[in-house]
Amino acid sequence: MRFVLRVTAAGLAGAALGSAAGYAAGDPSRQTPIKVTVDLGKPGQHMFVPNQLKFETGKLYKLILRNPSTDPHYFTSHNFSQMVWTRKVQVVQTRDGKPTTLAEFKGAIREVEVYPGHAAEWWFVPVQAGRTTDLRCGITEKGGKTHADLGMVGEIVIE
Repeated sequence: MRFVLRVTAAGLAGAALGSAAGYAAGDPSRQTPIKVTVDLGKPGQHMFVPNQLKFETGKLYKLILRNPSTDPHYFTSHNFSQMVWTRKVQVVQTRDGKPTTLAEFKGAIREVEVYPGHAAEWWFVPVQAGRTTDLRCGITEKGGKTHADLGMVGEIVIE
């Protein structure tokens, strides 16, 4: 008994394209990011707005951290940083009405500080589901209390 396997160039090309398309669908670098904006404080108030965030594993997010207040603020969550793959963090400034990237950081990010009137963008893909309540701003006021002590805390859920 003899078996003959015939493979045509068109068959190879179709198989290659099918495989490439399959890989691209799961490639976070090719996804359009889901934008989520968090305000770090308000003038005279220490809070995250919103203070409850929800993300989904496998999707690319662009978390825009804006600081409309008159104080610097941290976006800190050590648990969250362990549950995501960070693609990059960008320092962004508005020039002539358009956002301009001034710097970009890659690698493990645990904390982002944003100065008054500025913004940063954290691009990430959640890789582990879970819930964490360790989102906080750890800046200490002159009286010894942190912004977290004054209510700047939050919760992050990854499904």
